[in-house]
Amino acid sequence: MLVCDPIDEIGLKMLKDSGFEVDYKPNITAQELKDVVPEYDALLVRSRTKVTKEIIEAGKRLKAIGRAGVGLDNIDLDAAKAKGIKVVNAPESLTQSVIELVTGFMIALSRYMCKADKTMKEGKWLKTEFLGHELSGKTLGIVGFGRIGRGVAKVAHTLGMKILVYDVVQIDEKTLAEYEAKQVSLDEVLKNSDFVTLHVPGGPQTYHLIDISKLKLMKPNAFIINTSRGNVIKEDDLVYALKNKMIAGAALDVFEVEPPTNKELLSLDNVIFTPHIGGETVEAQRLAATLTVERLIEALKQ
Repeated sequence: MLVCDPIDEIGLKMLKDSGFEVDYKPNITAQELKDVVPEYDALLVRSRTKVTKEIIEAGKRLKAIGRAGVGLDNIDLDAAKAKGIKVVNAPESLTQSVIELVTGFMIALSRYMCKADKTMKEGKWLKTEFLGHELSGKTLGIVGFGRIGRGVAKVAHTLGMKILVYDVVQIDEKTLAEYEAKQVSLDEVLKNSDFVTLHVPGGPQTYHLIDISKLKLMKPNAFIINTSRGNVIKEDDLVYALKNKMIAGAALDVFEVEPPTNKELLSLDNVIFTPHIGGETVEAQRLAATLTVERLIEALKQ
């Protein structure tokens, strides 16, 4: 077993206790992985390592690949399927962690918390300049209504927010009623929401889902939050919208290139940036490790 990215030590212990010979190389490069992958029966990765078709074809002994986290867009699933390699992950492991980050983003944006902190550290007391807004009574647009989207809806509903939902599949009425939510088109979500939060998977269908044509639909006092995949938003278009006050601000945990290289985006003071930490809690990482390892061991037994 080759572990290619940092995982909670409980996952490593579980593997060793199950009798696996484990090599832990959390900083392995793509070329190094290609060179050594023929020696292994299984890989365990997070989002950093890209398990490409080239890597999979080089893995002559590969029987299973585990992704300790949610998405599988960093693994060539078609190539794995063609070789009969099982792919497992733990989509439920990061749910609560991301829900809480999104909630924090909404509060921080609406109350200018980052700007207030920065100016305080500069010795300024700008009490009257940070007149914020309560979340209660505001409309939250949720793009993608899976585990995380529904979790965010639960918190938002408790806070007294109105909820609009967009998803490519029809959500049953009972689920919508639970959050007093309404399913509408993507354009309607963007036009009518005070906050828009993105919870869609990566891939061709969602690539640049939010571009300038979509950003133009949003209210000038609205905020957009992205904790899904960086390329769901076309970054250059977001920069244009923010600089021209087409929207009020954004909170980004993911970027088209990571670490981000878009200096113009990073220079904006109406954006909160975090370095892809949606799932970076002790609890989430422990759960991701244990669930993925359990499923990986089971896959290898079959």
